[in-house]
Amino acid sequence: MVTKYVGAIDLGTTGVRCVIFDPSGEPVSAAYRQLSLSYPHPGWVEQDPQEMFQATLAVVREAVAKTGIDAADIVAFGITNQRETAIVWDRKTGEPIYPAIVWQDRRTAADCERLREMGVEDDVQKRTGLPLDPYFSATKLSWILEHVPDARTRAEQGDILFGTPDTWLMWKLTGKHVTDTSNASRTLLFNIHTLSWDDDLGRLFQIPGACLGHTQASLSQFADIKPEFFGQSIPIAAVLGDQQAALFGHAGFARGSTKVTWGTGAFLLANTGDELVESANRLLTTVFYSTDLEVSYGLEGSVFSAGAAIQWLRDGLGIIEDASESDQMARNARSTKGVYFVPALTGLGAPYWDPSARGTIVGITRGTSREQIVRATLEAIAYQTNAVVWAMQEDLGSRLDMLHVDGGAARNDFLCQFQSDILDIPVIRPKHLEMTARGAAFAAGLRSGFWSGRDELIALARVGDRFDPKIETSERESLLAGWERAVGRAKGWET
Repeated sequence: MVTKYVGAIDLGTTGVRCVIFDPSGEPVSAAYRQLSLSYPHPGWVEQDPQEMFQATLAVVREAVAKTGIDAADIVAFGITNQRETAIVWDRKTGEPIYPAIVWQDRRTAADCERLREMGVEDDVQKRTGLPLDPYFSATKLSWILEHVPDARTRAEQGDILFGTPDTWLMWKLTGKHVTDTSNASRTLLFNIHTLSWDDDLGRLFQIPGACLGHTQASLSQFADIKPEFFGQSIPIAAVLGDQQAALFGHAGFARGSTKVTWGTGAFLLANTGDELVESANRLLTTVFYSTDLEVSYGLEGSVFSAGAAIQWLRDGLGIIEDASESDQMARNARSTKGVYFVPALTGLGAPYWDPSARGTIVGITRGTSREQIVRATLEAIAYQTNAVVWAMQEDLGSRLDMLHVDGGAARNDFLCQFQSDILDIPVIRPKHLEMTARGAAFAAGLRSGFWSGRDELIALARVGDRFDPKIETSERESLLAGWERAVGRAKGWET
C-alpha cells in the first residue's frame, strides 16, 4: 500500500519553508530558504514578491525530492503566511507593480493618524476588529495606488490585483485570485460580521473593489496547483494566516484554547468560538478560521520584545554567545534577587500600549551577575505573556486551563517552567515547535479527508512536554508585584 502525505507551505517574513507530513502527523521532510528584506527609508520594509514565489518553488521541490516520493502521493497542500504584507501585480503579466510592503512597514502612520482625526476609528474597529494602524494592509495598498503611476485607474478597471502573500502564491501557483477569511480579516477592508469585503471601508481607504480577490473559507478546496510546477496537479485545501495556523497546529478547537508563539516578539491568540469578543484591553478581534459550515473567531495580543531581548543580550551586551546558553545560566542564578528587566526596546505592546516606554533594568546591586540579568530577561518574556493572558481572561470572562507554547524560545525549559509558575496553569509544549506549518497541514488534511476529524488531530497534537506550576501563591504574588513596579519605571522613564 502506498503511503500518502500532506504538505504545508509556510511563507514567513524571513524565509519560506515546505514540510511534508505523514498520517501520524510527523514531518518526514522539510526544506527552507531565506528571504531578503530591504529598508529603502527609515520605517520602510519591503520584499521582492518574485523572490517569495521562486523560493517557494525551490523548497517544495526540495522537500518532495528528499522523501523520494512522487508528487502524486501528496493529497493536498495547505498554505500559511505572513499576514498583513501588501502585494499588487498586473493581471495579464503576473508581474508586481511595486515591491511587497511588509507588515512591519510604518510609512503610512501619518495616513492612519489623519483618519483617526476624522473620527472613524471606532466604526472601523467595530467592522474589522482592528484599530487604525499601518500594521494592516489597507493603507499600504492605498499608498501603492497613490504613488505608482496609473495604478488607481488600472485597479478600478481590474487590470491590477491586490493580495496578501497567500493570495500572491495562489495566483502564481493556480491562476486563481482568492484569499481566505483569516487573512482577509487582517486587511482593514473585511467585515468580520458579514465575512465579506466592506464597501464603506473600500470607499474610506479609496480601494477599488475590482482589485480585491474572492474570499473563501479557510478550509476549502481553493484550486489545483498547475502540473507544470511539480509534475502533478495538487489541490490546495487550506489557507491560514501564520498565527491562526499555529493555534490550529495545537488543535486549539475549543473556546478558550490559547497559544503563544515566542519569536522576535510574542503573539498570543485565543479561540473565542463563534463569539465576536470586543476587547476592553485593546486586543485585536480576528477570524481564527472558517469552514463552509462555521467560523471561529479569536482574540490576539502582541508583545514587541521576546526573543529580541535575548538577541540583545547576545548582540548588544555580549553576555551570551548563543541563545541556547540562557537556559542553564538562568538556572545557575537560582534567583534574580530582585532584578527585573522590562524589555521595552521598541515600547510596550499589549496590554500596556505605551510606545514611549523604554527598556529598564531595576534592582541592580554590586553583586548582580550576568546570570541574574539573563534570568531576568527570560522571566520578562513570561511576565509580558502573563499580562496579555490576564487581559484575554478578562475579555473572555473565564480563566484559561492551560497555555500552549511554540516558537524558538519555547525550547527553553526554564522559560516554560517559569511561565507555568507565574500563570499558575500548565504550559504545554509540542514535540515539534514549527506550529505554523503543522497547522496548515492539519487544516488541509482535515479538509481533504487525509485525517478523519478533529478528534484525530487532538490526539496527534497531545505529544510533547507538560510543565506544571511549582511555586506558592505568596511567591507568585510577590514576583508579579515587583514586575508591575518595574513596568511603572519603564513607562515613566522621561520623568
